[in-house]
Amino acid sequence: MDAQDSPSTPLHSDLSAENSSDSDLSAAPKSECRAVLRASFLWRVLHWPIWLFCRTWIRVRLHGQDSIDNSRGGLFLVNHQSFLDPLLAAVLLNRPVSFLARDNLFRIPIVGWILRHIHVIPISREAARGGSIRIATERLEAGFLVGIFPEGTRSSSNDVRSFRPGFLAIARRTSQPIYPVGVAGSARIMPRGAWWILPGRVEVVYGAPLSVEEVHQLRTSRDDAALCELARSRVAECAAKAVELLKESS
Repeated sequence: MDAQDSPSTPLHSDLSAENSSDSDLSAAPKSECRAVLRASFLWRVLHWPIWLFCRTWIRVRLHGQDSIDNSRGGLFLVNHQSFLDPLLAAVLLNRPVSFLARDNLFRIPIVGWILRHIHVIPISREAARGGSIRIATERLEAGFLVGIFPEGTRSSSNDVRSFRPGFLAIARRTSQPIYPVGVAGSARIMPRGAWWILPGRVEVVYGAPLSVEEVHQLRTSRDDAALCELARSRVAECAAKAVELLKESS
């Protein structure tokens, strides 16, 4: 399916106030959870110019977004090629996605403040990640889409690298759907080490959620290597489809 042509109007929200804190957003009881379709005030202020930039200068197209259940939360497993991937995988959905990002970014003046107010979750590579895992799980059960890059670092090729097992801690704890997501073209518009964004095209493919059998395997098996490969193969399928679509549009 082609990209959405215009931002949609939120149907409902489980945020009763525009400036609700993150603790408020993640504290909803499971029995009362609905999808979070309306984001924080700052997210909505930034959304329009970024949406316009992604539709004109970058020319992002979405495919398979109908696979996403917009009545509940969901976990995105996304391949990683560029710093822009969190924007590219989320902004045209017109629904907030809480991505996990390195905690050192939150120490940068202004940048850290912005990240805290657009639902980004800090995660440390060195320290214990229990707090980040707990917050991510709470966001999922509160109705958020949560995004993570299981490769752990950016890849300069279209190949999806081996997944690190950290994402399994979240996948095993959530009752929400788990979606593979493939992005192609982002490495071309903002190569590793670049400080500018080149014009181009990006294709984003949302796959069908992991099946009941696959989710059961994630939650019960302790063979982390096999589980990482299971999830990686699903994301690789979406990434390969995105690459194919990118070639067709060239």
